[in-house]
Amino acid sequence: MPERRIETLISAQELAKRIKEIGETITRDYEGKSLHMIGVLKGSFLFMADLVRAIDPMKVHLTCDFLTISSYGDATKTTGEVKLVADLTTSISGRNIMVVEDIVDTGLTLHYLIENLRTRQPQEIKLCSLLHKPAGKRVDVPIDYLGFEIPDKFVVGYGLDDRQEMRGLPFIGHVVES
Repeated sequence: MPERRIETLISAQELAKRIKEIGETITRDYEGKSLHMIGVLKGSFLFMADLVRAIDPMKVHLTCDFLTISSYGDATKTTGEVKLVADLTTSISGRNIMVVEDIVDTGLTLHYLIENLRTRQPQEIKLCSLLHKPAGKRVDVPIDYLGFEIPDKFVVGYGLDDRQEMRGLPFIGHVVES
């Protein structure tokens, strides 16, 4: 069995700095408005928690919900089949919503999700993704707020996993097989 090691791609300090900047931008864009953030579990939970704390609660009327969607299972590549595993707990009709995702790779999962959410008649749908891997793109999905564009590497940490492990790394790393 090959030995694996993790090389840092984005440090914890770089993550914190960029998330603070995104939060400040969202605060400016939604000042005096309501925003309902939808975290895509499981990968987005750390990013969304830090992002929510980076948005000024005195300026933006922020609420949150989560859903679980799967296109990977326990694999490292998407199966191409998207499945809604757990749905929202509140209505999004007439609301400004922002989908918070850990990574946009092929775009298949987010395209499916956004089309699904549009049928529920929100006022608007925006997308905030921590990472974008354009080399894997199969469907174009506009990202309104982006943390980092990354190369075509398998990444883990800060919520992203390798077969449900390594989510707790405080940085984004890529797996190097030796």
